[in-house]
Amino acid sequence: MAFESLTDKLQNVFKKLRSKGRLTEEDVKAALKEVKMALLEADVNFKVVKQFTKSVQERAVGQDVMNGLNPGQMVIKIVNDELVSLMGSETTELPIKPGNEITVLMMAGLQGAGKTTTAAKLAGQLKSKGKRPLLVACDVYRPAAITQLQVNGEKQGVEVFSMGDKQRPVDIAKAAMEHARSHQQNVVMIDTAGRLHIDENMMQELADIKENVNVDATLLVVDAMTGQDAVNVAKTFTDKVGIDGVILTKMDGDTRGGAALSIKAVTGKPILYVGMGEKLSDLEQFYPERMASRILGMGDVMSLIEKVEASVDQDQALEMQKKLKKMDFDFNDYLTSMEQMNKMGGIGSILNMLPGIGGKMKDIEGMIDEKAMDRTKAIILSMTQQERSNPSVLNVSRKNRIAKGAGVDIAEVNRLVKQFEQSKKMMKQMPGMMGGGKMGKRGGFKLPF
Repeated sequence: MAFESLTDKLQNVFKKLRSKGRLTEEDVKAALKEVKMALLEADVNFKVVKQFTKSVQERAVGQDVMNGLNPGQMVIKIVNDELVSLMGSETTELPIKPGNEITVLMMAGLQGAGKTTTAAKLAGQLKSKGKRPLLVACDVYRPAAITQLQVNGEKQGVEVFSMGDKQRPVDIAKAAMEHARSHQQNVVMIDTAGRLHIDENMMQELADIKENVNVDATLLVVDAMTGQDAVNVAKTFTDKVGIDGVILTKMDGDTRGGAALSIKAVTGKPILYVGMGEKLSDLEQFYPERMASRILGMGDVMSLIEKVEASVDQDQALEMQKKLKKMDFDFNDYLTSMEQMNKMGGIGSILNMLPGIGGKMKDIEGMIDEKAMDRTKAIILSMTQQERSNPSVLNVSRKNRIAKGAGVDIAEVNRLVKQFEQSKKMMKQMPGMMGGGKMGKRGGFKLPF
C-alpha cells in the first residue's frame, strides 16, 4: 500500500522523540533531517520538502513546545497539521449543480492512468447519491476504449452515450448534451482520449470541447505510481488546459506516495478522489486530515466507518447480532460475514485503516492468506443447506464429500470446523462483546457483521 515505507520511517523518528523528556533545538533539527530524507525517498517534490521541514521547524522550536509536558507529542501534532495543510486542509467537493441543472465533468489524463475506469467509478458514486449521470465516450483513438466504458457503465447501471469512433470528440460531446437534456440526465461525464505523453493535439481537443460545451469541472486523472511524473503531468495540464481537481489512481499499489503530498503545493489544485483498487467501488473521496493520519500510522477510522456503513446491510447486521447473542450462528452467517468483508476491500484494506497498523502492513500481509480465505469459502459452498445450518451433522463421510467438492484436503475441512467451534466457545465467554452483560448495557463493542 502507498506510504508504507514513509509511515515506518516517520514512526521510528517519533519513537526517538517520545523517549526524550525535554527537546533541545538540536533534537528537533536531527529529527527533521530524518523526516526530510524519508519524504525525499517517498518521491515528494524537493521544493515541497524544503518548505515543509522549514514550517515544522519554525513551529517546533517555539517555547510552548520545547517547554511542554510532552514535547515529542507536540512535534508529532505539528507534523500532522503541516501534512494536512500541504495536501489542502479542506476536502474539496465536486461542483455539482442542484436539481435538474446539468453538471458537465470532463475527464482528462494520459493513457494508462485509469481514466476510463475512474469515470465509471465516479459515475457509480454520483448515481448512489441520487444523481442521473451519463457517461460520454469521446476516446475515439484507443482500441476498445468505447467498449471498456460501455462494459463498466453497464456494471454501474449508468448509460453510456457513444457515436462510434468516426466522429470528432467535440461533436460527440455536443450531441451528448442534447441527449442528456431530452433524457433528464443531470451529470454529463465526458471521457476524453489519453495519449502516451502530452502533445498539442490532445490539448487542442480538450480546449475545443471546453469552447463548445460549458464544462463545470475538468478532472485530471493521474497514476500515483509514476511519482513526480504525475506531479509534472498535473502542472502541464494546469498550465495548458486548466484543471479544477486531480484524481490519483493506483494508491493501493507499491507507490511511495509522493504525488499525493506534492500535487496541491505544486499546482494549487486539490486532490478530489483516490483510487484504492481495481473494483468499481474502489474510489474514495480525498480527505487531507485522514490521509495525514494514515501516513503517520494513526489509521483512518472515519473512512473505515463509512466503508462499513456503505458495504454492510444493516438488516443483516442486526439479524447477525441477534444470532450472536443467542449463540445460534452457523456457517451461513460465516459466509455472509466473509462476503461483507470482501465488499469492504478484504481484511488487508480494513487493517490498513486501523491505528498503529499502517506502518506494519508489510509484516501483517505475510500473515494474511487471501487464498486460504477463498478455500474456506469453497468449503462452505460445498456444504448442503442442512450442513451449513447444523454443523453438528458433519461426520467423516460428509467431510470427505465436502473436501472433494471444494478441491481441498479433508484436514482443511476439519480445521475449519474446529475453528468454528472454538469461535462459538470464545464468544460464550465474552458476552460483553455481543451487546449483553454489563459491557453491552453501557453500549459496548458491537461486531460489524
